[in-house]
Amino acid sequence: MKKPLTSTDKSSFIFQIEVLVEGTTNGEALEQLLRQLNNGEFLDYKVQSGIQLGQMLEERKAASTTQQSIPIQLPLQEKPKSMPPITNSESVNYGLERIKQIIKNNSLIRLVVNKGLGITLNIPCRILNMNESENLITVYHVDEKQVYTFRLNEIEDYKEQA
Repeated sequence: MKKPLTSTDKSSFIFQIEVLVEGTTNGEALEQLLRQLNNGEFLDYKVQSGIQLGQMLEERKAASTTQQSIPIQLPLQEKPKSMPPITNSESVNYGLERIKQIIKNNSLIRLVVNKGLGITLNIPCRILNMNESENLITVYHVDEKQVYTFRLNEIEDYKEQA
């Protein structure tokens, strides 16, 4: 004869599922899903993905038989008369020169790093080294007292700290 399970006898299990939810909008479908999950007797849950954008655009592109270029006229904006427009290569060079200056001054900065898969780091650090040929940057995290290396394309933003 089995004895009844008590709360100390219970185990926890994690299931990964895909759920199809209908709604007039993505937000409405997500709201409906969250309502059902909240009403269930689940200990915890995490919605990891589910936003589907651009499906109608892709369907219409696939159904299109011709493509026609349509010129887009941007609104006129006042441009500063004292400075010529900055090209992409000038912008990159300015960014690299600015980083070199930060290294030279040993400035404290706050670095925003996008590691992908929704992982964003926001760290106070000092830049120790930059390897332009490898597109790497080495930083010292001042709170954790650790050294990290990031690819330059992972860096979203940096701000000097006062």
